[in-house]
Amino acid sequence: MNECYGKKFILNGNLQPAEMFDNSLVYEGDSVYEVLRMVKGNPIFFPDHMERLATSVKLQKKEFLADVPILRKAIISLTRSDKKRETNLKIVFNYNNGATNYLVYFIEPIYPSETQYQKGVKGILFFAERKDPESKVINHKLRSSIYHKLILESGYEAILVNENNLMTEGSRSNIFFLKGEKLVTAPDNVILNGITRKHILEICRENKIMVEFACVKVGELKDYDAVFMTGTSPIVLPFYCIDNIFFNVKLPLIEKLRKLYLKKADESIILFRS
Repeated sequence: MNECYGKKFILNGNLQPAEMFDNSLVYEGDSVYEVLRMVKGNPIFFPDHMERLATSVKLQKKEFLADVPILRKAIISLTRSDKKRETNLKIVFNYNNGATNYLVYFIEPIYPSETQYQKGVKGILFFAERKDPESKVINHKLRSSIYHKLILESGYEAILVNENNLMTEGSRSNIFFLKGEKLVTAPDNVILNGITRKHILEICRENKIMVEFACVKVGELKDYDAVFMTGTSPIVLPFYCIDNIFFNVKLPLIEKLRKLYLKKADESIILFRS
């Protein structure tokens, strides 16, 4: 199945028809990547994603294959050729046996429905750790294992649990636990610090919402009122249950955070356009 979702893609700065897209340029060798959400044909929080891409490349001791102005130009070129308004865009730096390529292309978005925002989604626990949690790299084996378990258990997202029985992050999201008026989320150094998470924490500081940075033990999960994930596609999405433990999805703070985040996202579009 071709991962490219659209009529065109960018390969090393050149606009190509989607029929020429080769999945091996993404999934063979080593790949560092970013996924950006496109709103009204523009990426949100573009500088944040570029900063994290640079950090991932540096941590993996790789070469930065295209600088920020070139990537910005590629995104604009792609959106002009294929006018998708609401979708996700992926940037991949691929390193394979001495060959290097960078790609910019649309991927099919999987956004939560309004019903899922209102009623929450099912989470499952998955006992695994990322090898390099601070780098956004493609881990084929882990991704495949999680995907199969999610299908088997009809789950929406998997929460990773380390060897100390501590919950760290989601397989494709960051996780927040809510008890009373306080949020708890894992420390930065044990997770991939998501762009959405970064801005949610900023919103918390601006609104004097208490946040504790700590990993929650699996045995303490039942003590929390609510749990929600943050990420490029889900934004702020509550769990109605994780395994066999159920939570309150109607707490006003969760919806408040989502609305304030969307406001910041709109402001970031104006910055990109300028």
